[in-house]
Amino acid sequence: MSTPRITEAGQGAPARPGKPPALRRGPADPVKALMHHHRELCERAVDPLEIAAGLEAHGVTDRTAARFRHRDVFSLAEELYARVPRGAESGPGPARTGARVDESRSGQAGRAGRALLTLLPGAVCALAVVGLEATDGAARLVAGAAGAVGTVVALALCLRRGPLRAAGRTVPALRLWTLWLLAYAAYGEGMLEQIAGGGPQGPLPLTAAPLVALALAVAPAAWCARLFSVHARRKLDGSRGLEEFASGARPLLLGVALLFVCALTALLALAGLVLPHKALTPAVALGALLFLARLLIVHGFAAAAAAGLAAACAAEVAAPVLLLAGRLPRCGFLASPIEAAVGSWGAGSLPAIACGAAALGLLTHATAALSRASAHTVQTVRGADTADEPRQHQQPHRQQHP
Repeated sequence: MSTPRITEAGQGAPARPGKPPALRRGPADPVKALMHHHRELCERAVDPLEIAAGLEAHGVTDRTAARFRHRDVFSLAEELYARVPRGAESGPGPARTGARVDESRSGQAGRAGRALLTLLPGAVCALAVVGLEATDGAARLVAGAAGAVGTVVALALCLRRGPLRAAGRTVPALRLWTLWLLAYAAYGEGMLEQIAGGGPQGPLPLTAAPLVALALAVAPAAWCARLFSVHARRKLDGSRGLEEFASGARPLLLGVALLFVCALTALLALAGLVLPHKALTPAVALGALLFLARLLIVHGFAAAAAAGLAAACAAEVAAPVLLLAGRLPRCGFLASPIEAAVGSWGAGSLPAIACGAAALGLLTHATAALSRASAHTVQTVRGADTADEPRQHQQPHRQQHP
């Protein structure tokens, strides 16, 4: 029987008569199969961090990397990035340097324009409220409709550019849930008070202060979203493992969320000095809910954001429905909890509880989802302005484990 030899592909084949058997190759390359399996990811990546995030999204952990003779996923990603061939990159010649200077200047101008754009929804909404206060009758209706359309258009422009951009990752129902929550913030408390008092009793009163504050809060929301994206990317650059990055990303998320809540509270307090407003808590809870939902959408978790907004909407719809159902014979028990809450804590307590509970649920989900490296790739956060900082297409230096 002829002695088998090992071919280049690793398959056994009989040796030719009269020739000595070929020497066996060393141990099989454990990274080669992984490289072929994720070849598209490796060729598309702009640096090893993109590969590490993609591997993590496919379930590769530091323990899995140890089977490929690497200490962690980042080290494995660096080898994959180095071994996969890619097109030649142009050197840093004079023309290239000039192009970079032009790109830097245009980038600064673009960032300044986007910063001014985030102020537009608040300005339009404030002007709309002024128009409502200065008119009555048919003119008031026209002013309100024009102000609402203008605010929506300004907000849409903000969500298409900059840190709050999430092109292609939204859920159609998100717009409906958001519009309901904003409408409830404007008219919900008055509606509950009238229904609980045996109404409805005439037109619903408009509570404009939350809408103005939320529109003004688009600017700090964009700034906080960019702050989170940039600092998360820096932590990803300096991390030695997935757990180390996750332990740094969680407090960063909590700090950014707290910073936005503080900014929104200040804006609500300022709006309350000019416009009548009963309580800050419902609007703060709604603002936190909308901010966390948008942050999840930007980083690729639109379904979770939609679920949180839908839960808050369902709770707000349930309150007036239960009050009306309690008027039916033998159904008074349905309205008892709502009537007790409105009588004890006010009508604003119900949207505060609904939005606060939904925001807490989204925050819990975000601490897990946004602490993953795969949530911070260039492809995932394409609109988060993480490209403002220079990105070197080379392997980053990482501190070795002792």
